[in-house]
Amino acid sequence: MSSLHKKPLNTLGYGFVPSEYLPEGHDEYYLRDKQQLATYSYRPLHEAEIDSLIRNGNYSPNWKDVWVADPFLPDQIQQCKFYGRVRIGPMEPVYLEYRDLQLPTGIYHSIVVSCDIGARAAIHNVRYLAHFIIGEEVMLFNVHEMETSSNAKFGNGILKDGDAASSLIELELCNENGGRAVLPYDGMQASDVYLWTRNRHDRQLQERFKAMTFGRFDSRRGYYSVVGHRTVIKNSHIIKDVKIGTDAYIKGVNKLKNVTVNSIAGAYTQIGEGCELVNGIIGHGCRIFYGVKAVRFILSSFSQLKYGARLINSFLGDNSTISCCEVLNSLIFPAHEQHHNNSFLCASLVMGQSNMAAGATVGSNHNSRGADGEIVAGRGFWPGLCVSLKHNSRFASYTLIVKGDFMHELDIRMPFAMVSHDVPNNRLLILPAYWFLYNMYALMRNNMKFISRDRRTLKNQYFEYDVLAPDTINETFSALREMETAVGKAYHPAADSGEWARLGRELLADPGADLREREILLDGVENSSRKVVLIKVREGYAAYKRMITYYAATQLKQYFDTHTYAQFETAYLTDGLTAERALFENVGGQLIRKTDLAALVDDIRGGRINDWDTVHQRYHQLSSQYPTHKLEHALASLLEVNGMEKVQLTAPYLQTLIEESVATKQWICKEIYKTRAKDYQNPFRLMVYENEQEMDAVIGRLADNAFIRQQQEEYDRYARSVKTYLA
Repeated sequence: MSSLHKKPLNTLGYGFVPSEYLPEGHDEYYLRDKQQLATYSYRPLHEAEIDSLIRNGNYSPNWKDVWVADPFLPDQIQQCKFYGRVRIGPMEPVYLEYRDLQLPTGIYHSIVVSCDIGARAAIHNVRYLAHFIIGEEVMLFNVHEMETSSNAKFGNGILKDGDAASSLIELELCNENGGRAVLPYDGMQASDVYLWTRNRHDRQLQERFKAMTFGRFDSRRGYYSVVGHRTVIKNSHIIKDVKIGTDAYIKGVNKLKNVTVNSIAGAYTQIGEGCELVNGIIGHGCRIFYGVKAVRFILSSFSQLKYGARLINSFLGDNSTISCCEVLNSLIFPAHEQHHNNSFLCASLVMGQSNMAAGATVGSNHNSRGADGEIVAGRGFWPGLCVSLKHNSRFASYTLIVKGDFMHELDIRMPFAMVSHDVPNNRLLILPAYWFLYNMYALMRNNMKFISRDRRTLKNQYFEYDVLAPDTINETFSALREMETAVGKAYHPAADSGEWARLGRELLADPGADLREREILLDGVENSSRKVVLIKVREGYAAYKRMITYYAATQLKQYFDTHTYAQFETAYLTDGLTAERALFENVGGQLIRKTDLAALVDDIRGGRINDWDTVHQRYHQLSSQYPTHKLEHALASLLEVNGMEKVQLTAPYLQTLIEESVATKQWICKEIYKTRAKDYQNPFRLMVYENEQEMDAVIGRLADNAFIRQQQEEYDRYARSVKTYLA
């Protein structure tokens, strides 16, 4: 049980920093003085001002330590108690208005302990305000408790002088056993977290990450909590050890403790009713409201937590939304969507642009012997309604999982695939290239949606939102090889295993070969004895190859928008080198060549990079180089998928290639229309309406669909621009 101490009243507000932690020659205010948000000329109170304050019902055991700046208006301070050194900025006979809240400036019915109050602040009914620096034109209304510890860390994973090592805050990401834990810090990016959670066997690298994090902060005690200019806090309970930026709006919170809230005028953060946020860092422009519970977390910029969401031991990337549901021990890259109360995500690495459906259970470790399993999902991950997955599992990009309980571990290596149960035959089915063949509307709509929702004001990293990019194309090549091997094995089981890929390739290229005659099985996909069957093999194989060629053509078209064929020839055809398709890794939403990533990690390990800011500069540098890296990758992909050499990339060939991409663009456009049109042609959709006219009134006419119209316009522009290429 904690002990209750009794001390003299005239010492209240003093001794914030224990004497053993004060450097020689410094008082307890030396760090507070460095934290000032504005510069004022303070003076002691005049006797007449003290008398006026007392008549207004104010009290202080030591009025000599209440300092003010001119102009000072004692009538705007009423029924308050001041302890310790309190400094009050310039005052004016005005009131502040924010939405429907109107408050006269000044300090009313509050207890203030050793604080700095900025100019024209309006502080009303704050029952206890201790060791805070309050900015200018701040509104505080009906707050029960605002206080600061001398060893406040504001959500950062650091230790202050005298702290026990056990008090260090860590985020236990990707695994419930803490084996991938990281130290959070203000400014941390998903890419940083990804690097840190990987390579756990590399102890030197892991120690460098820790040292770089500790090096960002001062270990001295004595920093005050801060509320930035123009921030509004009202009708809230406990606010402790916080660093809040400017222009934030906080209302009705139950608790903010050990939290940094980033906010600026152009990207203000709002925290609403019933929220409890502990040990966290919140990025710019976030929205958190209606009963959210978050503990040990980082919420990146322009993300949302709402409607009772629970976020624990997790990192949520930029431009993401989590509503209602529960997320534990997860690292989530940018543009994640999860909206349903009965969806659950645990111990996972989800690489962004994902969508968790209602009833999806991606995570409970209760189906294994220990809570140490993990799930890794590439970007575009889409577990469908009521999907239950078992740890450990891994999914390629844009995997769609059909409703069902998947009782065994899965390793889905084909991108854009649909995974489903064939219950009557007790088989697992994989349909490759499903999104291209059957749901182009949803796929391409997501493509545009994530771009439009990227509201970052400082885009220091290039987040790849295109469905066709080096990561997905590399997975597609792997899928082609796996399909060729599976077909060859199915039709020539007695052949040497080294020949299966060639034999399968020949069968896939032969339009007369009926690939429906036999089951085409995949190995190493599910940890069970049942069959894993590949379906729609020829269609999927052709779609994969078509999209690889289209990817290459669009990248080359983009290059020729600003370059000539002569420049292309000089840059890419005369070096005598063989074009190699580089491997890329999704590092927090930014695609980085593995060779560049290895160099970055080696520079960190070797001490050539000593701080996170320099790491972020490298991200920015690689982002600026990414368009070139992507073009080189597209060029190598084109050569590989067609079995060509560089010398065959003549101007007429490239002209034809780009012209053929118009047909693929048109096909994509038609597929977008066709897949959405199915919803209008479905009689079960129509049956809830009196007629088609009512359906159009409720859900909108197909002809008026904004996305379809946009895609048609984009196709028209693309087709027109190609006509004059390489002429």
